[in-house]
Amino acid sequence: MSHVVACIDGSLSSPAVCDYAAWASQRMEAPLVLFHVLDDSRFPSEQDLTGNIGLGSREHLMEELAELDEKRSKLALEHGHHLLQNAETRVRERGVTDVRQRQRHGDLAESLMAIEADIQLLVMGLHGESSSDRDAHIGSQLETVIRSLRRAIMLVPDQYSEPRSAMLAFDGSSTAFKGVQLLANSPVFRNFPLHLVMIGPDTADKWDQLKQAEKTLTASGCEVHLAIRAGDVEQTLHAYQEEHDIDLLVMGAYGHSRIRQFLVGSTTTNMLKTALKPLVILR
Repeated sequence: MSHVVACIDGSLSSPAVCDYAAWASQRMEAPLVLFHVLDDSRFPSEQDLTGNIGLGSREHLMEELAELDEKRSKLALEHGHHLLQNAETRVRERGVTDVRQRQRHGDLAESLMAIEADIQLLVMGLHGESSSDRDAHIGSQLETVIRSLRRAIMLVPDQYSEPRSAMLAFDGSSTAFKGVQLLANSPVFRNFPLHLVMIGPDTADKWDQLKQAEKTLTASGCEVHLAIRAGDVEQTLHAYQEEHDIDLLVMGAYGHSRIRQFLVGSTTTNMLKTALKPLVILR
């Protein structure tokens, strides 16, 4: 069974992750999994003391350090359980009834890949645990997850606002049409205003591509708006999004390579730091 999976940690964006995941779970009528990973490099599940043999009087020191590390790991595990429990309370208050909790030791990307077959949509916060109100940092593991996982990913800001419209960055390629089909098959966008926006020359063949995509989406119950704009990809898309007050920016990992760079840490990283609306990446 496919699930909406929400990555829960101690970051400022975790409450918004819960809220967006609850919204998606209800729109998709899919179970919601709250997923928390303890990084093994920080909180190892087992201590290795084989290198301590022969330390003599210093051996007790290593053992004490190991005990402290073990205590830290246990506290981190308990803290993770509390995070998951609070997250479950929050999403149930938003009306989600089918909720599961999962906690793992290990690397985040590897842990997600282990359950990839069960993921229909992954929800993650844009900002990591090291972020604060004064200094927002893009999550350090975002790029690895985006490159590794072959599933749709929703990256969300720190504050929740219920999505009521979406925009797809469309380039007319064969793989872009696969993205259109993914949207058409998703209940998230049913009866939902959806803007298809191309960046480039305003030509007849580009309009033909847009109208072909429109036909696929309207057949699935989407309310579709078409547009072609000239200019810099990132700036033009954001300008269109602001002009039409669009809540979700949707793009494929298949095209608009400059947008992909924008997402995972290019010169426009500062724009991501202050992003107020979620981004959806289709894979």
